[in-house]
Order: sequence, then C-alpha cells, then structure tokens
Amino acid sequence: MLKTEVFEQLKNAMREKDALAKGVLSLLKSALDLAEKEKGGALSSDEEIAIINREVKQTNQALEGAQNAGRADLIEKEEAKLVLLKSFLPKQLTEEEVAEKLTAAGIVKGMGMGDAMKIAKPLLTGQAEGAVISKVVKSII
Repeated sequence: MLKTEVFEQLKNAMREKDALAKGVLSLLKSALDLAEKEKGGALSSDEEIAIINREVKQTNQALEGAQNAGRADLIEKEEAKLVLLKSFLPKQLTEEEVAEKLTAAGIVKGMGMGDAMKIAKPLLTGQAEGAVISKVVKSII
C-alpha cells in the first residue's frame, strides 16, 4: 500500500530534517488517512492513486500561480513537491501510448467527447494526467 510507503518516507524525512519532504509527505499522509476514515476501511490502490493525483493537480495549480506571479522561490518549491508526489504514481504513459490504448478501447473519430471520456478515464486512471487524456481524446475525435 502507498500509505505505508508514504509513512516510511515521512519518517526518513524527519530523521534527515528535510522540511520540504516532511511537509509534503505529512499532507499526503493526512489526505490518505482522511479518505480512509471517510470510507470506513482500507483504500484500494486506485483510490490512493486518485488522492495522489488530486494533490499533483493542486500542486500544478500552485506552480502556475507562482509562474504567473514571477516568484522563482515558490516555483522551485512547487517543482520539488511535484517530483516527490509523482514518485508515488505509476509510470505515466506518453501521449502516443495513451492514443494507442484509447483507439484499442474503441474511441473513434466522430464520437462525442463525453462518451469518449467515459471510456478513457477508467481505462487510464493513474497512468496519465486528465489533461493529457483530454488532449489525446480531442485529437482522436
């Protein structure tokens, strides 16, 4: 489970006095604990990946805000957070690999965006970011 891996890395970050890693891992562990408490049981790996993806998305938004504001100090910090968070995700597929999987799943030209995304999202959960999936679906249909 990812939760135990996050906890082990959090302990290491505390030992090494790595403030950034400690902060990111603490937030991630809290998010996982909260989701587990709300569910009333252990999370599946897909649910854990969904939580990590949510954290990655929030960090990407913070990174965009820092870039728009021209804050080099925040940009560096957010990029480091992204690297750490993405280390918990499975290997991300390239756009070409996403396109191959989607066409194999039956997404064809002329299909509605909503119908195509209903097929694509469950198929590629955790393997590619939503923005990449959306971009590839648009190029196919």
